[in-house]
Amino acid sequence: MIRPIVKFGGDTLHRPAAAIETVTADIADLARDMIETMYAAPGIGLAAPQVGVTVRLFVIDLSLGHDPRGLITLVNPEFVEREGMQLEEEGCLSLPGFNATVARPQRTLVAGLDRDGRECTVEGTGLLARALQHEMDHLDGRVFVDRLRGVKRDSIVRKIRRLSRAGRW
Repeated sequence: MIRPIVKFGGDTLHRPAAAIETVTADIADLARDMIETMYAAPGIGLAAPQVGVTVRLFVIDLSLGHDPRGLITLVNPEFVEREGMQLEEEGCLSLPGFNATVARPQRTLVAGLDRDGRECTVEGTGLLARALQHEMDHLDGRVFVDRLRGVKRDSIVRKIRRLSRAGRW
């Protein structure tokens, strides 16, 4: 089932998500819905708070569904390592139409549980490292504009407020 994506300003995007006690059938259903929603958007990543559920779960697929081995589902992920830095432009399904250059680690190692509740680790460099950090931010109640400073951040927030007042957000 495709779920509506919460836009910037929505409550679930701005508060930390809770740990998942057990990978239940409901969590598996949520993960399936998130995968379907991510592909339909289309996007390369989606965190549970972006579909209104404040639990520590995200999905990533850099292949956009073209390579079944590319799908990553992580429950209760935690950083094990982060190193280096990259500066690239990124966007977010919760901020459609807005992009900005954000500093992210060049390499990350994340540990968590897979969809079946088994322990796993995911190592990413480049775009995958960026996606892992981006989705982890969502689980911590942050969006990419929270990593911006000054005029760029203010400009995006001002435009979103204008769109919201006009009923177009």
